[in-house]
Amino acid sequence: MTQREEILAELGLTPLWILRERLEQAQADPGQAPQPAEAGALVVPGAAPAQQTGVTKSSAVDSASVKSMDWAQLRQAVTDCTRCVLHEKRKQAVLGVGDERADWLIVGEGPGAEEDARGEPFVGPAGKLLDNMLATIGLARGANVYIANVVKCRPPGNRTPAAEEAEACAPFLDRQIELLQPRLIIALGKAAAHRLLGSDATLGSMRKTVHDYRGTPVIVTYHPAYLLRNLTEKAKSWEDLCFAVDTMSGLLQKDSGQE
Repeated sequence: MTQREEILAELGLTPLWILRERLEQAQADPGQAPQPAEAGALVVPGAAPAQQTGVTKSSAVDSASVKSMDWAQLRQAVTDCTRCVLHEKRKQAVLGVGDERADWLIVGEGPGAEEDARGEPFVGPAGKLLDNMLATIGLARGANVYIANVVKCRPPGNRTPAAEEAEACAPFLDRQIELLQPRLIIALGKAAAHRLLGSDATLGSMRKTVHDYRGTPVIVTYHPAYLLRNLTEKAKSWEDLCFAVDTMSGLLQKDSGQE
């Protein structure tokens, strides 16, 4: 089996899916925390009374000042941030990881337990799948790729960030994009798509279309955590990756005047 075939097999785009056993084991574990129906699906504020959400009344970080920060200042600001209740139970804030001059920006939802512990986005099972997804199109984290999340602190129980939490973190993600100036953004899941595009449309309806975030093209696809729970959607994700490659190729040709 070639390396490409092995990667496609890892993604479940062949009859082989090596993560199935891990997935079935997790589903059979009655002590496992419940997961949302789709990673990236928005949570309606107030829909879960047991979960505390919202923006704090005071903050160590001023939104206006974020707009002029460099990377070091932004990293410190995220570390010090108390703009929403998510800071109360975090182990550490997770700004992002990768090439700070990258053409590709990947935006997910928020840190999970492993990300909260290690301070890096996408390092758990979903992160391994994301790495494999990137490998199928010749990319790797840290090499012309930057990975960030909508919120920088872990939502309790790995729940989807509430709308007000995403809004509280918005200045940080906006500044990351300003500093990066990526050629293309890939939004993973509906929460990322909603934050970047301001649309509450279904994720399926947003696929296969080049959207726009302040002049930067955006492509929407499924969150890797969702793919781990919904095996039939992996082929669609592969289609989205191919669409992203074609889009990037067109952007590069346009920039070089080869149209």
